[in-house]
Amino acid sequence: MTLPVRFHRSARAEFIDAAAWYESKRQGLGDEFIAEIERCVTLIAAQPQLYAEVHNRIRRLTTRRFPYSIYFRPETQRIVVLAVFHGSRDPMIWQRRG
Repeated sequence: MTLPVRFHRSARAEFIDAAAWYESKRQGLGDEFIAEIERCVTLIAAQPQLYAEVHNRIRRLTTRRFPYSIYFRPETQRIVVLAVFHGSRDPMIWQRRG
């Protein structure tokens, strides 16, 4: 069963900002970033238990092409994406959301 996915407000903003940044570097790269995040979210929604728990019931999937990870919390009826996070940022930022 595929669970619905909801983005935390900050995660949605991170996602949008990163896509805009990539698009500013090369036309179409923002769309490629969006497609990669959407691919990862689809995998998470289908089988969230496959991904390692990294902090207080929060799990992580690392993207293939971009230096980003998606941090999420599986709940009974949905998945909550807490962060779409660049690997060089301070993890304390997303940990406060959990």
